[in-house]
Amino acid sequence: MTRLKFVLVALTAIVSLAYLVPFAAQADSFVTGFEDLPLMPGLAPAADESVVFYNPSGRIVQAAARGKVTAAQVRAFYTETLPQLGWKVGGTDRFIRDGEALRLDFGRRSGAGAGDAIVVRFVLSPDK
Repeated sequence: MTRLKFVLVALTAIVSLAYLVPFAAQADSFVTGFEDLPLMPGLAPAADESVVFYNPSGRIVQAAARGKVTAAQVRAFYTETLPQLGWKVGGTDRFIRDGEALRLDFGRRSGAGAGDAIVVRFVLSPDK
């Protein structure tokens, strides 16, 4: 009985560790319009720029987020995080998973008080 108890405790500890080990890059929320695309800390959703469209070829999702981060920081976050979610790097700022391609586009926020804010556009479409 003692040996069985030890095995059960050890197995419970191993399973618990799998849930306690966080992603290498933490995110508090998800990109608007995506159910499993983490929003990088330092970015805020731009909900007014989200579009979700379904067609016979697949879904098309476009969303944007803004923040005072650099494009290099955004690239590093998603290059580290997305493979943990099943995405494969498909080129510069491009990721592939399950017949879909995710592209990151970068721009600058304009207007009063924009400062050094960057705009990141997330574009999901069928991978052709």
